[in-house]
Amino acid sequence: MSESRKKAVILSSGGLDSTTVMAIAENMGFSLYSLSFDYGQRHHHELSAAKNIARRFNVIKHLVNRIDLRQIGGSALTDDIDVPDFDENRAKGIPVTYVPARNTIFLSYALAWAEVLGCADIFIGVNAVDYSGYPDCRPEFIDAFEKMANLALKGSVEGRLRITIHTPLIRMSKAQIIRKGLELGVDYSLTHSCYNPAEGMACGKCDSCVIRKKGFREAGVDDPTVYHP
Repeated sequence: MSESRKKAVILSSGGLDSTTVMAIAENMGFSLYSLSFDYGQRHHHELSAAKNIARRFNVIKHLVNRIDLRQIGGSALTDDIDVPDFDENRAKGIPVTYVPARNTIFLSYALAWAEVLGCADIFIGVNAVDYSGYPDCRPEFIDAFEKMANLALKGSVEGRLRITIHTPLIRMSKAQIIRKGLELGVDYSLTHSCYNPAEGMACGKCDSCVIRKKGFREAGVDDPTVYHP
């Protein structure tokens, strides 16, 4: 992949959505710069997946930033709080797997790297259809962050850089996302979605696993994930 092509920073969790976004950015002709985070999450399966995915896409550079959100806590992913099984009858609201300000923090790091790279394009796999109800996955949040970004950077103030936050999946169902990824040749066996894996296998019971399984079922294709019996 040539570094002379237009650059894009891709937020990569190692999951299904961010990997599909990476394939979309590649298909659009961008040179890929992958950004992941070791933020004190419950496990590192997703980081291993992100590294394998970065190799698969031959990204120019894959950064893994280390920040300790476990010091802040407040989430089942960063604190001593059990990850609940999916329950469709659970009262509507923001689940305990929400990590306070996570996408704000991640996008801020992406913004800093983008300015150094002279890159105007940041891709993130947020989704407002088949998701767990996180407030930082909504279009309103992305629009507000993009406006802030273009007020915050030296390059933007000097008129050399206009940041665009790309959210190609934001209004797609999980099944639509999977079909799009398969169309672009994504190998979903490389991806990891589970919040609470056991013995190296996905639990099959958390919100993320259930949404993933439903997406593959509705897409009419097999889910390559190995689930804990």
